This record gives sequence, C-alpha cells and structure tokens, in this order.
Amino acid sequence: MHALADYSARRDVSLSLVAEAAIASFLSPDAEERKEAAITRRLDQIDRRVQRVERDVGIAIETLALFVRFWLSLTPVLPESARAEARAKGPQRYDGFVDALGRRLSKGPKLRQEIADDVPSAPPAGTDELPAP
Repeated sequence: MHALADYSARRDVSLSLVAEAAIASFLSPDAEERKEAAITRRLDQIDRRVQRVERDVGIAIETLALFVRFWLSLTPVLPESARAEARAKGPQRYDGFVDALGRRLSKGPKLRQEIADDVPSAPPAGTDELPAP
C-alpha cells in the first residue's frame, strides 16, 4: 500500500487510477508475453551457465587425460628394489599434492581462467602428439 501511495504521489495521479492500470496490465494478454520473455531470458542465462560448466568439465577431463598419458609415457617402471620405498613415500607425496591443490583452489588462478575462451580448433587427427620433455 505504501509503494502504491508513493508511486501515485510521484505520478500525481489517484491511487485508484494506478491500481486500475496495474490490474489491467496484469490481466492483459501482454502479461503472459512478459512472463514468457522473462522465463526465456532466465533459461538463456541457465543455458550459458551450463555451457560454461560443460566447457570447464571438458577442460578438466582433457587435462587429466593428457597428464596421465604424458606421465605414463615418460615415467619408467621402478626396479623391484625401489618399489617399497616408493610405496612408503606415496602417501606423503599425495598429501603434498592435496595441499598444493587446496592452495591453488583457494587463491587461484584457476586453470579454466588460464585457458582462452576461443581455443583454436583441434589439429587434424593423429597430430596431437605429446610435447617434447
């Protein structure tokens, strides 16, 4: 009621005229079109957000796949005598990795921010070789 009184005072018209116009606007066919337009805008926003999430997930998957491929290609198999020491050191190295990941996530920059939105198209099939070590 206060908002109605303030609006009518600013426009210098009666409360009933403002209320009548508001009700007419609400009940007019345009009201449905405005609702549909608002819903469409909201859906467009959601679609853009989903596209960004899909892009980020794609980046994460490709990053992990490339890392695993690179690591498996370049890491030699440990001799039997060094495997026990490596297994013992593994949890400590993993904890260090998790700590580093936590620091990076808390203060950035994020990998997705380092990757350009306009990534050039993929090279022809068979040319996605690993970088030289």
